[in-house]
Amino acid sequence: MIEQMEKSIVLGRKLIDTELDTGFLNFIINPIVKGFYDYWAKNEAKSGTLKQIKITLDAGKHLVINGNTDQKFNKIVEEYFPKYFKNDQTSRMGDKKHKNFERFRQNAKETFINYLEELVTLLRVEESVDNYGDLCRIAFKSKEVAEVNLMRQLDFTEKGIKIVEEDPSILKIPIGKKIIVKALRKGFELTKKEFIHGLTDTYNQK
Repeated sequence: MIEQMEKSIVLGRKLIDTELDTGFLNFIINPIVKGFYDYWAKNEAKSGTLKQIKITLDAGKHLVINGNTDQKFNKIVEEYFPKYFKNDQTSRMGDKKHKNFERFRQNAKETFINYLEELVTLLRVEESVDNYGDLCRIAFKSKEVAEVNLMRQLDFTEKGIKIVEEDPSILKIPIGKKIIVKALRKGFELTKKEFIHGLTDTYNQK
């Protein structure tokens, strides 16, 4: 998860560069947008994502150790989601007064629930594994099962991006909203292809 975060940040910077075509204002706009992205990547994205990973892992471990009934799962979601959302980029970069912010929050909650369900499955694996691919092949017995899980998670990401595309004013960004939204979409499409390809490779290694 940390490796994927690092790759996504690097990809985002490259895509920002390709989208920056602001005509005669290039010399003014480009440094501002790039500077904002670099500051966000260093100070917001990394710290927030690392905290989200830890929060999700803590929630998952609690369920594996103490039992995972529907009642316990729902209780853990209500306990841990506020902390998860506080560190989510949709919360940090979204205007909480915006009409679509509640859609942001609800999508983030569904994302967290889905992450948590998959994480519990992974944490329950007792067999010895050498890498993440081995872990996934044991936890999710077939490519079809893993693919359903992957596409569900990608759907949540898609929903979040569409909210921004519908009305970029939800972003608390002083300049370059359209550039960042375009880069966000391109990054998602490239990452989606990478994930699907990686899933095929994982299950072809059986």
